[in-house]
Amino acid sequence: MCTIGEAGQNGVCKQRPLICSILDPNAWFKPERLHPLVESLIYWRDVKMSGIVFGAGLITLVAISCFSVISVFAYLSLLTLIGTVAFRIYKSVTQAVQKTNDGHPFKEYLELDLTLSQEKVQHIAGVAVAHINGFTAELRRLFLVEDIIDSIKFGVILWVFTYIGAWFNGMTLVILAFVSLFTLPKVYENNKQSIDTYLDLVRNKLTEITDKIRVALPIGNKKPVAAAESEKDK
Repeated sequence: MCTIGEAGQNGVCKQRPLICSILDPNAWFKPERLHPLVESLIYWRDVKMSGIVFGAGLITLVAISCFSVISVFAYLSLLTLIGTVAFRIYKSVTQAVQKTNDGHPFKEYLELDLTLSQEKVQHIAGVAVAHINGFTAELRRLFLVEDIIDSIKFGVILWVFTYIGAWFNGMTLVILAFVSLFTLPKVYENNKQSIDTYLDLVRNKLTEITDKIRVALPIGNKKPVAAAESEKDK
């Protein structure tokens, strides 16, 4: 899918085909495109903070897979409330005994501005629309066989997903995706050169096979009508 900078004026992504970008790690791991806080967490810049977030998130997801979402949310909220109330009472007693006036222990967090500006909401909506439009256009291209080779590749991927769906349920896939989010970016960052080398070999081999199939299937070389007309106009 396209990134923020790849959205066209009409909200449609100007990008390479989805199939072609799957084996391109640069399309997946670009820390400069992330919010600094997110980048710091998933790339383990602060090991302690990343460990806390990863551990808490993993425990929450495992709990959701075993119990209902409502129960997990209620218990986590209750534990959080008990912790904040206990800490608030502890600080109040400590201030009374030491005769200090440090104020509310959560004052820093109470003063945080959590409101979303209109510009921010519009920006998020614009990015979301661009991604949706690009994804829809790509699916249309694949399902309506604009390029038969890409559609065949897409079919193979869907066939693989049927086995993945048989092996794992939805929650297990969410847990695996969460673990991958906190592991793959760092692994790729630390082994970028060797991983890129192997992926280049795979991409070159796939390109070679694809070219042979295109030669064997002339229909795969046909260009969309719109593209052909635009070339004629030139």
